[in-house]
Amino acid sequence: MRGIMRKVFAISMIVLILASITGCQKENKVTLNVYNWGDYIDESVIKEFEKKYGIKVNYEMFDTNEAMYAKIKSGGVNYDVAFPSDYMISKMIKEDMLYKIDFNNIPNYKYIDERFKNLEYDPNSEYSVPYMWGTVGILYNKKMVKDKVDSWNILWDEKYKKQIIMQDSQRETIGVALQKLGYSVNTKNIKELEEAKRELIKQKPLVLAYVVDEVKDKMVSGEAALAVVWAGDAVAMKEENPDLEFVVPKEGSNFFVDAMVIPKTSKHKKEAEMFINFMCEPEIAFKNTDYIKYSTPHTEARKMLDPKVANDPVAYPSDEVLKRCEVYKDLSDIAKEYDRIWTEIKAAK
Repeated sequence: MRGIMRKVFAISMIVLILASITGCQKENKVTLNVYNWGDYIDESVIKEFEKKYGIKVNYEMFDTNEAMYAKIKSGGVNYDVAFPSDYMISKMIKEDMLYKIDFNNIPNYKYIDERFKNLEYDPNSEYSVPYMWGTVGILYNKKMVKDKVDSWNILWDEKYKKQIIMQDSQRETIGVALQKLGYSVNTKNIKELEEAKRELIKQKPLVLAYVVDEVKDKMVSGEAALAVVWAGDAVAMKEENPDLEFVVPKEGSNFFVDAMVIPKTSKHKKEAEMFINFMCEPEIAFKNTDYIKYSTPHTEARKMLDPKVANDPVAYPSDEVLKRCEVYKDLSDIAKEYDRIWTEIKAAK
């Protein structure tokens, strides 16, 4: 009887120990908080990452760089990986909001095209890994617009009243007006900014809506004739509606790079680097660019694309087009003026 009791006791202890270990494993299981633009990933790759590494991903989305910055700055959520654009990365570096990345943990970085490394926003490529890139331009419906579309000026043409969509983003929309006037999208000249403000207030009665992601449904359905959009979204919308066409205006536009970074809110830097490296695996990078239609800086992923897509001048514009495009710079020292002007534009009747 004692022998039986000892065996029962021993088994009970083993069960308790195993339960304790299992409990600890559950408690110690890492959850990565990932913060990305809306509709900017093939969500199946998140499940692949979770399955491969046993790491849970809490995936959240934002619609503007400014919203993303404000939320990370507030410290309300411990984000481990974020996907800001070039000028916002520069701002976050200056404000000591980002960790330097240990590139020993990112061997797949070798697949990133050299053209996208050591750019002005991260001159030594220490804080970011490029994810997608593209341009901003005008998407228009060829059945609804019979005029030649090659200039920002068409967005001020009264014949398209309430058929024009503008971006609900201060840098994009103020940038359009600045380039229409022949100024830099990175101007700090108050006189030029005030002139851009007057142009946008004058345009406002012609605007159907200021939106971000909602532009897709409105243009595909034919609700609007013209819209300011990112080239990647234009590619996707053109696939759904062949009447749509995209152009980078002759006055110039914005050339952008969105990249992966690790905010200092992160509690799991090593796992964040695992996630970034995973996103740079050729098959994963291909899945993402093939799904969202934005231009990839990943050399192997681009080779996997259908040649028609890989050579599409909307997604992969010529050097001639890119030469007339500007990269946004961090304008923190004059941000209050941009905020004021944007507020006055939105409040105008």
